[in-house]
Amino acid sequence: MIEMALDIATGVLLAGGSFFLLVGSIGVLRLPDFYSRMHAAGITDTLGAELILLGMMLQTGFSLITVKIVAIGFFMFFTSPTSTHAVANAAWTAGLRPLLGKDLKEGDAGGKDGGAT
Repeated sequence: MIEMALDIATGVLLAGGSFFLLVGSIGVLRLPDFYSRMHAAGITDTLGAELILLGMMLQTGFSLITVKIVAIGFFMFFTSPTSTHAVANAAWTAGLRPLLGKDLKEGDAGGKDGGAT
C-alpha cells in the first residue's frame, strides 16, 4: 500500500516537473525580450528540475543516493537564481533594457538587442 502511494506521488511530481519544463521551454521560445526569457528559464531550472528531483528521491528511498539527490537539489536551488541575477545584471550594465509598454506593443527591441530572435 505504501509503495503504491509512493509511486503515485512520484508520478505526480514527475508530471508536474515535466509540465514546468515544457512551459519554461515554450516561454524561452515565445516571450518577447531577454529578461522575460530569463524568467522562463528560471522556472525550468528551479521549479521543474526540483520537482523531478523530489520524485526521484521518493523512488530511491532513504539511502546514499537520496543524499546525493538532495545535494544536487540544494546546489541547483542556490546557483540557478544567482546565475540568473548575474546574467541579468551583466545585460543591464551592457545597456540592454527590457521591453515596456509602448515598446512591447510595437515590437521594438527596446535597447541594443532586447528582442533578439
